[in-house]
Amino acid sequence: MNRYNRSDILNSEDAFRILKEIESNPRVTQRYLSKKCSISLGKINFLMNALVDKGMVEIRNFKNSKNKIAYMYLFTPQGIKIKAQLTRQFLQWKLEEYEKLKREIEYFKKEAYAISLHDVGGDKPA
Repeated sequence: MNRYNRSDILNSEDAFRILKEIESNPRVTQRYLSKKCSISLGKINFLMNALVDKGMVEIRNFKNSKNKIAYMYLFTPQGIKIKAQLTRQFLQWKLEEYEKLKREIEYFKKEAYAISLHDVGGDKPA
């Protein structure tokens, strides 16, 4: 079962990473996106279809392409707006992760210090 459904695609970090890659290279392939974003090819396909269904991305065939399945992914005006919103959301997610990590690091520093104090008075492994 997919972790996402089409209604919450706009709130996924995976969608943000895909949009970021498309922004830097509109001719990117789904296979490349899969490798670059560490997302299965099936999930990439699902997410790309959801982005198209939401009106965020248009898919166009390359003009004069010898490879008939070569595509270009283009942001729609709605897609540009939503990508900006996702960028802000992504920043918020990362800031929250950062704050959580800071708290965890402080906790483990204190724990390691307490253990080292305990070891000073006791037997230490050779």
